[in-house]
Amino acid sequence: MTQAISEGRRKAAVGFIFATAIMDIVSLGLMIPVLPNLVKSFVGGDTARAADYTLMFAVTWGLMQFFCSPVLGMLSDRFGRRPVLLGSIFGLGVDFLFMALAPSLGWLFFGRVINGMTAASFSTANAYIADVTEPENRAKAYGMMGAAFGIGFIVGPAIGGWLGQYNLRYPFYLAAVLALTNWLYGFFILPESLAPDRRATSLNWARANPVGSLTLLASKPGLLLLSGVYFLFQVAHNVFPSIFVLFVGHRFGWGPRAASYMLVATGASSIVVQALVVGRVVKAVGERNALLIGLASATLAFFIYGIASTPLVFISGIVFGALSGLINPGLQGLMTRRVGPSEQGRLQGANSAIMGISAILGPALYLSLLSFAVRHDATIGLPGLPILVAAAMCGLALVAAWLVARPVHPVEA
Repeated sequence: MTQAISEGRRKAAVGFIFATAIMDIVSLGLMIPVLPNLVKSFVGGDTARAADYTLMFAVTWGLMQFFCSPVLGMLSDRFGRRPVLLGSIFGLGVDFLFMALAPSLGWLFFGRVINGMTAASFSTANAYIADVTEPENRAKAYGMMGAAFGIGFIVGPAIGGWLGQYNLRYPFYLAAVLALTNWLYGFFILPESLAPDRRATSLNWARANPVGSLTLLASKPGLLLLSGVYFLFQVAHNVFPSIFVLFVGHRFGWGPRAASYMLVATGASSIVVQALVVGRVVKAVGERNALLIGLASATLAFFIYGIASTPLVFISGIVFGALSGLINPGLQGLMTRRVGPSEQGRLQGANSAIMGISAILGPALYLSLLSFAVRHDATIGLPGLPILVAAAMCGLALVAAWLVARPVHPVEA
């Protein structure tokens, strides 16, 4: 009977985290269609200056996440996941209020700094899942988190674009309401996942920085190499957020509507794979093989996208791209097995720092490659060069994962 009660609490906790993730990503997705135009409104409609400021905001957010995520991960190991998660969600709500009310670019910038400093919702949620699921079930739970991403990035931009046509501020007001409602939901309903006897006994501030977080990755067999696989995939994954609209406009003459249809189809296929396929595949072939299948699929998808000469060939890459949803659940399952309960927050903080630096490097790399490819299109005829570079990174990650991604018994202490 005790075991049944425990299992019920675990399922409920995962359900709470999934609901929290849905609201979090929807609120983030709301601002995607309107933030560049809001920035543009502050610079007299100058598109070039707006692009510069948008890039500066993105880099600032990435830097804040890079430096602050290890601190928040360590705090969640010491004081529990719940207070860090609630603080992150509250910071997101404050950020959206700053954007909704911002009278100047300075306000917008300050809001992004706040959000970047507190952006630990998904890294802490990943640690939460590691707390409440058995190691053999974690990949399936991480697949559900991936489905939350897909749902949020379909629903959020659709609502944000619709509201933004009436007023650029409306999506930010709605995002603030959603984030703060999410905070209230978590405050009154979300239980703590990390028992006091499993928490870190002290705060080691020497480890609370990106360099210090590497000590954890280097201290566990194979963990640093797995984080290298994670870094390569994260950099590759940044290619479409960086250049998609510009690329399909140049290559196929697609406007915003056609581009949005492609994004919706991509998100929908991702949801299907994360919700219905990930758990079955991991159960059948294990976390390592799921990771390898995902990386091979991502490599093939980016290769198809990069060489596609017609829209039909380009769209066919969606099938393989959806199967790349096996990467993160398989990789997270392998990584979380290598650390104990009191170190899951530090691990996810280190992963978030890696994600932050990839979010800085990725746009600069791919936008530069796209600019080069477009300028020399008449001579080299390779507009998909940046996407092929992403394919090469996924291929390198596949080789590395083949060599280092070995299953281990989970660390319990």
